[in-house]
Amino acid sequence: MLGLKLPTDPRWVNLAEMDLEEILTDHAYCEQKAATSCITLIQKYPEREEMVRELAPIVTEEWGHFRMVLNELDKRSLKLGAQRKDEYVNELLAFSKKDGSRDDRLVERLLVNALIEARSCERFRLLSLHLEEDRMKEFYHKFMVSEAGHYRLFIDLAKKYGGEEKVAKRWQEYLDEEARIMERLELRGDRMH
Repeated sequence: MLGLKLPTDPRWVNLAEMDLEEILTDHAYCEQKAATSCITLIQKYPEREEMVRELAPIVTEEWGHFRMVLNELDKRSLKLGAQRKDEYVNELLAFSKKDGSRDDRLVERLLVNALIEARSCERFRLLSLHLEEDRMKEFYHKFMVSEAGHYRLFIDLAKKYGGEEKVAKRWQEYLDEEARIMERLELRGDRMH
């Protein structure tokens, strides 16, 4: 369903499980950034009424996810650490086209968001299947389901504003580049991406 061309190295789950404080911290900031990204799209494209209506509840949902992760940190007497640079997202943004029309730039941003959600969904699935603690498996299963819906929404919006054929071609380019990015990045258990 997700179309990712390079699956996450299975060792990632073991690395993440070794230091839940770090992965939960990174996860919390990913949720916060997802909410902020939707707010930014709403602010930049208020005339896209359908998109605004579709993204508004996602802002609430992502912020709720941020709070859920904070709550999990509290339950474990862990601290929210400092936010780190997200090399994965920065590389995707560097790949995105900055030229073209305003709508072209919107489509690029929607595709970047779709890819982030797709990779997050894939990683949450791995955590939901392979973590030792059953409660954490359930915790991450909920996130997996949510991210799958967000991924689908961003793809659908991109097609609406960019056209099926054009978006399908560009999506394949993004998938190819994302696989190259995943190959280049160091395997780290303290990062969601």
